[in-house]
Amino acid sequence: MRIIELILDEEDLDAGVEAISIVESPAIESDFVALKNQEIKLAEVDKEKKILMGALLIPDKPIYRNGSEGEYYIFFSKDTIVKASQMFLQNGNQSRSTLEHAQALNGLTLVESWIVEDKAKDKTALYGLDVPVGTWMGSVKVNNEDVWNEYVKTNKVKGFSIEGYFADKMEAPKEAIEEQMAEQLLNQIKDIVK
Repeated sequence: MRIIELILDEEDLDAGVEAISIVESPAIESDFVALKNQEIKLAEVDKEKKILMGALLIPDKPIYRNGSEGEYYIFFSKDTIVKASQMFLQNGNQSRSTLEHAQALNGLTLVESWIVEDKAKDKTALYGLDVPVGTWMGSVKVNNEDVWNEYVKTNKVKGFSIEGYFADKMEAPKEAIEEQMAEQLLNQIKDIVK
């Protein structure tokens, strides 16, 4: 099966991530965490923060695709992820969100964006998220009651997926992707055993 690295052509004005979609089954297989306030002082009742935190892109993660060109895998390098995260903010796309890549949403804004540099010291560890170094993480504020109540609270959406335009760089050796997939499977087994 083909394995294609997706890259950013920084000279292409249409390249990069255009929106963040909330989805039921994220292709990167990483769910988000819904953050809630533990206590709000000076308020009559505790209110929810309504913030979702999760992985936006994970480096070197094989993502299965099946389209008009047949079956294949895509992946993003750490360098491409850094460029994509920076271009997303530079282009002012923080409030561009969709539901399942189909319906534009209002009231969702990326309020935090960072690249994991140290797994043990990163904010992800505080929330029990185990993502590799180089992962683009984000926190999205949900100021849309319908989305929060109908999709987030009911677990109809579980993670993020990006929308954007990237160029194909090359095909990776089959052995490299098989090794990556074996490592991910081993990590999943270790998590189950814990």
